[in-house]
Amino acid sequence: MTDPTRLLEEFRPHVRPPQLDPTDVSYVVEDTAVGRMLLARNDSGALVASSFVPGTADEDRVLTRLSARVSPRILRQPRELDEARRELEEFLAGRRRAFSLRTDLALASDFQRVVLPRLAQGVGYGRRATYGELARAVERPGAARAVGAALGSNPLCVVLPCHRVVASSGALTGYAGGLAAKRYLLDLEAQHATDPA
Repeated sequence: MTDPTRLLEEFRPHVRPPQLDPTDVSYVVEDTAVGRMLLARNDSGALVASSFVPGTADEDRVLTRLSARVSPRILRQPRELDEARRELEEFLAGRRRAFSLRTDLALASDFQRVVLPRLAQGVGYGRRATYGELARAVERPGAARAVGAALGSNPLCVVLPCHRVVASSGALTGYAGGLAAKRYLLDLEAQHATDPA
């Protein structure tokens, strides 16, 4: 006598996870210690966005910019951002001082392409600079406000550390993630700046 369960095995579909074709831009939205962020990388693996997206309209705005400036082939693929998510989590927990991620300034303006690399090279972990100091560093001494505007729309927040730039008085001024996020990041770095690397 044939076992009926065995007969049914022949009709059981083979279930496999879907295999998504490679895409030009992979992204994920992540809840972090400093707020909800959208992380995106291009097809070469370089990070093109680490942007604060408190609401769906903000998320849509970043995705629209990615579509226009990088590629309309965008898929939510969290696994592709595992390394970026891990490094961001380590940074926000005080276990990492610098990111090893490759970045691509595809979403940056021409002026941001001058300011952001100089910021990343010149203002180290646990340090602060003023908008005026950064303007002088990029040989535009009268452009402190333009530097502020460039940092205010930084497409790679936290990774390119615009939170380290403050007013000449030392006061915290605007930040894409809000002043509470900026204070969190500055306090975190101050607390861990003297830890052995």
